[in-house]
Amino acid sequence: MTGSSRFETLIIGAGMSGLAMAIRLQKAGLPFRIIEKANSVGGTWRENTYPGLSCDVPSYFYSYSFEPNLDWSHRFSPGPEIRDYFERVATKYDLLKHIDFGETVTGARFEEGAWTVETSGGERIRANALVDATGPLHIKNYPRIEGLDSFEGTLFHSADWDHSVDLAGKRIGVVGNGSTGVQMMAPLSEVASHLTMFQRTAQWIFPVGNKRYSDSERKWTRRLPVLAWLTRQFYKRIFDLASVGVTQEGFWRKRMAKGCREYLASVADPELRRKLTPDYEPGCKRLILSTRFYPTLAKDHVDLVSEPIERVEARGVVTADGQLHELDVLVLATGFRPHEWGIDNVVGVDGMSLKEAWAQGPRTYRSITMPGFPNYFMIVGPNSPIGNISVIDVSETQVQYILDCIQLLVGEPGRVLVPKREAAEAFQSDLREAMKGTVWVTGCTSWYLDPEGTPTLWPWSAKHFHDLMRHPVLEDFELIEPR
Repeated sequence: MTGSSRFETLIIGAGMSGLAMAIRLQKAGLPFRIIEKANSVGGTWRENTYPGLSCDVPSYFYSYSFEPNLDWSHRFSPGPEIRDYFERVATKYDLLKHIDFGETVTGARFEEGAWTVETSGGERIRANALVDATGPLHIKNYPRIEGLDSFEGTLFHSADWDHSVDLAGKRIGVVGNGSTGVQMMAPLSEVASHLTMFQRTAQWIFPVGNKRYSDSERKWTRRLPVLAWLTRQFYKRIFDLASVGVTQEGFWRKRMAKGCREYLASVADPELRRKLTPDYEPGCKRLILSTRFYPTLAKDHVDLVSEPIERVEARGVVTADGQLHELDVLVLATGFRPHEWGIDNVVGVDGMSLKEAWAQGPRTYRSITMPGFPNYFMIVGPNSPIGNISVIDVSETQVQYILDCIQLLVGEPGRVLVPKREAAEAFQSDLREAMKGTVWVTGCTSWYLDPEGTPTLWPWSAKHFHDLMRHPVLEDFELIEPR
């Protein structure tokens, strides 16, 4: 394939980022192929179907800038509505014929100037460029709890929701109180005879309600698409300011903290309020947006258990105080393994695997490329802005960056692009220095942290991200003939 006039790109994943990359390549007239492990598009919005699922970024901002949806039902629209949106986009842009569904990538190796990719179906694919669009949250995290397999009720992960189970009148337990656990509590409380949340660490909640758009509002937005654009710009500005709050000390961080603390003070029951009070600064973990969680916990048949889980047995969960919490259903709202970026077996030049290169934690050049891995690109990779911000907005910027790189390669047949090691080291040095001023290093344990305790986020504002990532700095790359 090296030297061929047909430069081909292989995209791994048909979620939000993979679709965006495909559409940009299509518009540029460049061939591509997508490998998708499931049987439909949508990524996390296909995987997650739990009750109460919604995005915590406003819908008009959590959509492609080039493909606005003019008929969102809520400020934070429910998961099925978002999945429908991505399915419509994939159909509109005729992407389905480019996707190999039901296939996983089992390995990728850079050899003879291109990537050789092996799939679960036994196929070997050659591609000039490899774009990893799997994202950080796609491998389920199962907690290590003694006796978990001994539970005789119904047990499932929140990303494998069993809709065949009738929850009406059941005693339901939820392990985990991140965004997923918080979102499901209100709807589960409406059907359960008793609902228990097992909390390991208290979370800060910022009170933002999920406004339902009226028929009139939706009608006017459909008639005047500029209203959707204006709403998007408003929320973009709000989230740009929020990014300043977590990365810099000052007014916006204080405003964020004040809102969280005032809302916590509204919890009337002093014992419940004590359990809900975190011992770290607001924003150190990802903020949760909700106005339903605290009222749900105040219901008579809902309990918040802060004692550590000691084990699970046939009848339910036993906590460290020796109490048995009898359950019919146990839901593991324990999220994903956030540092499993990419596929397991990626091997670059000189036989160096990605796992070996990242033995001390993920290290990239501007979150997209890595020394030693030519023509290999990541979307929403390590050090991307993936806190309380629109990941679609982030992805679109990165997709344009990658497209610029690919178009350069198309004009230089037979050559490959790889970031200089000194450029990547300088970027990492800047990251470490900038991270010192962020709220993420103020003293908490979160999925933001890599094995060394370093946040794998973007330590500057969202505006700085878009400014810096607008186009590649070619001086930081080598455009070389492969060995």
